[in-house]
Amino acid sequence: MTFWLTCAGMAAVTFGSRLTGLTMQMRLPPFWVRFLSFVPIAVFAALVTPALQGPRGEGEIRVVAAVAATLVAWRTRNLGAAIAVGMAAFWLLRLI
Repeated sequence: MTFWLTCAGMAAVTFGSRLTGLTMQMRLPPFWVRFLSFVPIAVFAALVTPALQGPRGEGEIRVVAAVAATLVAWRTRNLGAAIAVGMAAFWLLRLI
């Protein structure tokens, strides 16, 4: 019973806060707009960083590939190109 009550409470808080945000129709201050623009970058970094260590001791290869992908993303602002360069660098360095 406690499990389902907890799930119902979490659902109520989650959907309630989203519904409130959608119905308020107010503008955010410029500080919060800038702040929220960094959330996707932070989430992506939080997902990618733990995987850099690698299961087979290939951490150095993964870090070099990540740096190459970062440089391409920074210079081109193209996520597809960054992913392609990062994967190509990883596989080429792994073959060496």
